[in-house]
Amino acid sequence: MEQNYDVVIVGTGVAGLYGALQLDERLKVLLICKREITLSNSSLAQGGVAAVTRPDYDDVSYHIQDTLVAGGHKNNLAAVEKLCNEGPNEVRHLMELGVEFDTDEQGQTHLTLEGGHSKPRVLHHKDSTGREMVNKLIHNVKNRSNITIWEHSIVVGLEKRGDGFAIDALYDDEHHDNEHCYIAARYVMLCTGGIGRVYRYTTNSAIATGDGITLAYQMGARIKNLSFVQFHPTAFAGNVREQFLISEAVRGEGAHLINCHGERFMTRYDPRGELAPRDVVSRGIMAEQSRVGSDKFYLDISYKDPKFIKERFPMIYGALLVEGYDLTRDWIPVYPCQHYLMGGIDVDLRSATTVDRLYACGECSHTGVHGANRLASNSLLEALVFSHAAAEDINRRSRIEPASFPDPAFPADRRLNRIPKGVRTEIRSIMQEADFVVPNPERAAQGLSRILDIRRMLLEGGYMVNHDYFEALSLATIACLVLQDVAEKYEKEEER
Repeated sequence: MEQNYDVVIVGTGVAGLYGALQLDERLKVLLICKREITLSNSSLAQGGVAAVTRPDYDDVSYHIQDTLVAGGHKNNLAAVEKLCNEGPNEVRHLMELGVEFDTDEQGQTHLTLEGGHSKPRVLHHKDSTGREMVNKLIHNVKNRSNITIWEHSIVVGLEKRGDGFAIDALYDDEHHDNEHCYIAARYVMLCTGGIGRVYRYTTNSAIATGDGITLAYQMGARIKNLSFVQFHPTAFAGNVREQFLISEAVRGEGAHLINCHGERFMTRYDPRGELAPRDVVSRGIMAEQSRVGSDKFYLDISYKDPKFIKERFPMIYGALLVEGYDLTRDWIPVYPCQHYLMGGIDVDLRSATTVDRLYACGECSHTGVHGANRLASNSLLEALVFSHAAAEDINRRSRIEPASFPDPAFPADRRLNRIPKGVRTEIRSIMQEADFVVPNPERAAQGLSRILDIRRMLLEGGYMVNHDYFEALSLATIACLVLQDVAEKYEKEEER
């Protein structure tokens, strides 16, 4: 098994896959994914990718302004300008790689409107844009001889050693059964996605346990604004942990958000109504719940042509049928649910972290693009633009820096004890009570005290470093960082 790689990329969503394709083919690259390569938050993205591709009626300045407004003007303006200016070229490059977007009757790319956008500018592939992008990127990655892929593998140790990194990964294939494999890398890109599994209910996939942020935090990288968590207002109100999304685009195409009495209510809280940014709609639902005394909310698009609905939203339509609902006829029960992280590993415009040679891209990073709330369909665009930036910086540096690899060995793990059952469940219960849509400072303080105890127990308890242990440690670390950030922001507001 190869031990030395120029670049190791942890995570195979759009950021990891696209970043790998932008690296020079002279570089030896390893892609590590925790489950199968097709499983990521990117592959679940329904809505699309936002970019100004029709300058005849749209303008980059409008996209910038929409992004700033949605983010509460807490964005990094330079990062927003980079996103919106460079985004169109990245989308065109996607098309060159084989990604297909829906077209209209004239054969032009169909652009849809989503909440917070002043113009229709969202390119989409039906309601499964992320899956289309991921599948086509995987096809291209597998055709690159310089890229190796490890599936069903998790990085449990990452250390900076000299001019490179030592990596401890649990590797699983026909020859290895969760075996510790030690590898060295000159550069590392963390593209590990979100933190959704720290909450009781989330739209995120099972792998979203914040591992990359935990690894970066353990190395001393700066973590920023981890309390900037987005709750999507219209997740399907089922009873399972992983909720599927009723895309923003459904409201963009005219769906009404109604309360238990069948009344539209969002204009009571914002003049933009259902098309206000996600955080505004989520808070509107919570306010309406207090007003009417019911947590029953619905989306209704039944007044639209059934043929249009089925063709525009085939994945959502099919998923709802399984649950016993017909999108063309029924009110669809919805409720806010954890969806996206705007904070993360702090990076500059090159996606470089505060640890030399360590980069972070996609949802695990904090570029400052999103501010306090992400504008719909800007996430896939951020993954494209900033993973390309990371790859360009690595390409530049690798040409002038000598290739050297550290000893990657870690001490043998001889511990046999497994972590107690119920650790993850307790963390999720605490987070759901302390930080759902509107943070509860009192419960956040109480929860932080308990989660600090849990994290201390995991670190000092002598437990075997396996898949289960590291994910639990990640959840505890992320929960601590989120609640600490909630407390700090609350204290600052109180001082004002």
